[in-house]
Amino acid sequence: MTYEGVLTKMQTEFSNPIQYYLVFENSFLSLNQLLDKSLEINFVGYQCLNCGKKKKIFRQGFCYDCFMSSASAGDWIMKPELSTAHLDIEDRDLEYEKRVQLQPHIVYLALSSEVKVGVTRQTQVPTRWIDQGAIQAIPIVEVPNRYLAGITEVALKNHYADKTNWQKMLKMNPDTSGPEVDLLKEKASLKYLIPKEVQEFYYSEKNNLYELHYPVLQYPNKVNSLNLDKSPNFSGKLTGIKGQYLMFEDGTVFNVRTFEGYVVKISI
Repeated sequence: MTYEGVLTKMQTEFSNPIQYYLVFENSFLSLNQLLDKSLEINFVGYQCLNCGKKKKIFRQGFCYDCFMSSASAGDWIMKPELSTAHLDIEDRDLEYEKRVQLQPHIVYLALSSEVKVGVTRQTQVPTRWIDQGAIQAIPIVEVPNRYLAGITEVALKNHYADKTNWQKMLKMNPDTSGPEVDLLKEKASLKYLIPKEVQEFYYSEKNNLYELHYPVLQYPNKVNSLNLDKSPNFSGKLTGIKGQYLMFEDGTVFNVRTFEGYVVKISI
């Protein structure tokens, strides 16, 4: 069977193991059911996720023009501390920015390649951690806007990583390595590292430690990232799914999120 459509990040369902779905406009693939089967991925073209035009993708599924102008690609997305909607100050579209920035946000610790600190909207728990390939995560604070979450993350970056080493994350087998850190202890030790204006939002009583399990038959020893621009045709046996990556028997890994906006044919 062949499926064709525009790539967007895999949709997930929090269960044991996590369920993954690749959703196209008129069809979808339940990826867990394709483990241990051969897939062929063929690059067909581009389609910007914002304007829908068949223009080369620049970043985050957007063509260059949309990336430079769309409110959903503002700098505050990657740097929450730059959020200004709480001050009634517009970046690109104040109505959109208020809708996204002025809602509850979580600052968390997650164990993916190592312990990292991050920010997500409360509505994105636990999706954000799944997308990062974290095997454990714990919320630290819940604040009413993105700015407060951002300044908390900045304060904690001095003590924790804020990016995931994707190669290490994909090779980490929790069944053999196991967590080397105690996130409950880490959370308990950092209260006085967070800004004063955020202290009141610290989760002092809540210790919601999330455990995440991924559908992986075989963890790779080495990883080689598939780039559709350089290798437009690929086939291999699917052996695992973790984060937003498809993992294949030969060590090839495919980051679906990196290639959002690419039109592909997938044959099974």
